[in-house]
Amino acid sequence: MCLLCLGPSAFSQSIEDLMFGTDTTFEVMTWNIEWFPKNGQVTVNYVIDIVEALDIDLLAIQEVDNINDFEQVVDSLDSYEGYLESLWFAGLAYIYKTETIQVDSIYEIYTTSQYWSPFPRSPMVMDLNFMNERIIVINNHFKCCGDGIMDIIDQDDEETRRYIASNLLKDYIDIHFPDENVIILGDLNDVLSDNPENNVFQSVLDDVENYLFTDYEIAMGDVSDWSYPTWPSHLDHIMVTNELFDEFENESSAISTIKLDEYFTGGWWQYDNNVSDHRPVALKLEMNSTSSISDLALPTLHFSNYPNPFNTNTTLTYGLIERADLNINIYNLRGELVWNHFQSSHPAGLNYSLSWNGVNLNGDSQTSGIYLVRIHAGGQSLTRKVTLLR
Repeated sequence: MCLLCLGPSAFSQSIEDLMFGTDTTFEVMTWNIEWFPKNGQVTVNYVIDIVEALDIDLLAIQEVDNINDFEQVVDSLDSYEGYLESLWFAGLAYIYKTETIQVDSIYEIYTTSQYWSPFPRSPMVMDLNFMNERIIVINNHFKCCGDGIMDIIDQDDEETRRYIASNLLKDYIDIHFPDENVIILGDLNDVLSDNPENNVFQSVLDDVENYLFTDYEIAMGDVSDWSYPTWPSHLDHIMVTNELFDEFENESSAISTIKLDEYFTGGWWQYDNNVSDHRPVALKLEMNSTSSISDLALPTLHFSNYPNPFNTNTTLTYGLIERADLNINIYNLRGELVWNHFQSSHPAGLNYSLSWNGVNLNGDSQTSGIYLVRIHAGGQSLTRKVTLLR
């Protein structure tokens, strides 16, 4: 018998053989699911089976085209919840495991019209807690296409739009999350291997002290491991900030392109026609901190507000167990600072409070909407959503 004549499908494993997640690591995956559902109920069923088999903590998804079918997937996954509704629906979504992830907030950034060129889909931020570690995940889908040459003078040039988007994301993280665990991922629609003058990620690649593309070796490696075989190219990336460099070096940490097509009897043809033209890319991190909440001596004991929603005033209540500088910032969903309170060397105590009346730093009343209140003290941060109803 000629083994070579059997083709790749003869050696394919089934979807049930997929595995990636573990009980002791944090896993996050980016997946352009190509205008889900590509083949109706067939796609829905495949996605349910794939998510269950991979057992990943958090999936950041792009190109969801049908809300009802997405909700069907989530409803069929006993251990997961999903998020799709947003201020500017553009196919970005999350599916996350409720046993391991506590979501503090989900919001979009760069939503106003001046950012629509670099961000045709507004980046979606998830602020979460995993094993007592705060992690910021930013899901993206950059502008596609181009000729491989970046014309920085032409603001409509596809490479230039991705270059601006990459720099804006870096600026946002540098300003808002300078000391947090941040993961930036998505279908970024460009390769890491371009020469510097045409590389849309060059400013990030140059900042080696603060940023790392965890999939860099995949991008520079064999074509068989790339996320977009049709071209072929590697367009789907996962980047981390330096707060996660050590975790990425841990023994159980790993980065991989999940070759889902190898688990279909019809190989790439069956996967491409029924699920997506992108393979997902997944990151597994062995987190260094494994202590329980009861073991930690957090300077910030609690933070809450009441009432929520509110019309005229909401009271912010917080507690410190040791003296520390206190900083409370309130942001709108565009990431703009609305209100701030700072007190140097705030005394310890359990029930301090102050009031916010929905007025910004200039004394102007804010419009109705969701705002993010972030309290920072003694190296610890907590974030809560408040809703203002005028």
